[in-house]
Amino acid sequence: MAEMVKQTGHKVVAAPSRADRPTSFHLADIPMPTGREEDWRFTPLERIKMLLADTLEGEAPRVEVAGQVVSETKRVELGASSYVEIAADSDIHGKVGAPGDRAAVVEWNNHRDLVNVVISEELTEPVRIKVIGENQQPAAQHICIDVKPDAKALVILEHTGDAQLNQGIEIDVESGAQLEFVSIQEWDRTAVHASNHRMSVEKDAKLKHIAITLGGDLVRICPDIELDKPGGEVELFGVYFTDTEQHQEHRLFVNHSAENCRSDVHYKGALQGQQAHAVWIGDVLIGKKAFNTDSYEQNRNLVLNQGAKADSVPNLEIENGEIAGAGHASATGRFDEEQLFYLLSRGIPEDIARKMVVHGFFAEVIRQIGIEEIEERLLEAVDSRLEKGPDPL
Repeated sequence: MAEMVKQTGHKVVAAPSRADRPTSFHLADIPMPTGREEDWRFTPLERIKMLLADTLEGEAPRVEVAGQVVSETKRVELGASSYVEIAADSDIHGKVGAPGDRAAVVEWNNHRDLVNVVISEELTEPVRIKVIGENQQPAAQHICIDVKPDAKALVILEHTGDAQLNQGIEIDVESGAQLEFVSIQEWDRTAVHASNHRMSVEKDAKLKHIAITLGGDLVRICPDIELDKPGGEVELFGVYFTDTEQHQEHRLFVNHSAENCRSDVHYKGALQGQQAHAVWIGDVLIGKKAFNTDSYEQNRNLVLNQGAKADSVPNLEIENGEIAGAGHASATGRFDEEQLFYLLSRGIPEDIARKMVVHGFFAEVIRQIGIEEIEERLLEAVDSRLEKGPDPL
């Protein structure tokens, strides 16, 4: 297991557990990282430091729902009692969990208002929220998604345009509720995006969380899941395609502290081009009272050519001996030339054969979204990258 570290003053001290990472709403408690910390050792700090400063003065990106701009004076109704609004506060604001790294605590202290999404019923149509970046001023944005008891919804958050965005997302899936949440990062090539998703899954509730990362210069997504009520279930899926000089990082923490909960994590990434760097960290903690936990996580990386690098670190901590099951797996390999040869031998042109292999690698996760139009769009984006080849340096 990779060594854990925590900050004490200006010193970096080894910590025995992922659960010992400091959390706080106060900037002074989580100072600027040096790069030696476990949370930051893979991240190129020079490319993200503008989002870690004490003050972020830029305006948050525009938010649209169903073609309508959401503002302080324009609330978008989603059903009989569900809606999206720009508000000063939310019922779950600050209640899901405290920030756990420098980016998250900076966002907390800099966002001016928040995007408040309230789901109070079963919605038959997806809620599609577009976050549209229009400049490179470092900015903070906060989103709260409150899924009331027994409600059910699919929420899709799409990021496009250009931005330097430090984003915080709080999600509370209340008792008996079901939420599928999809975060799609299709930023312009120069965007920088840090996002901490702090999520609570309550008694007998279910959450499916899907992260799709294709664009940006540097994208760092950190989902933190709290399973502290019996019977909670969470599935986490992810897809990323990392091109020349892109840095895409996904850091997950699943904290099992209640009994009879389940978590299942599946992330897949492809890399092409010089200095393409993908990072996946999967931390799962099964606490002392988390009896009958069932947990599994895996990460697969497909390296399409030389010069790309994938770091994959699954971590599993178990503090009790009465669990249903727990495991993890990680694999990084080059493009399968045998599969390619098999297709070529049957008369399939090489460019189409390469697409077929990569499609097969990604399709399992992308199909989890369940909306054909979005699934096809994402596969087309993958095809476009394969056709174009690595971005030139």
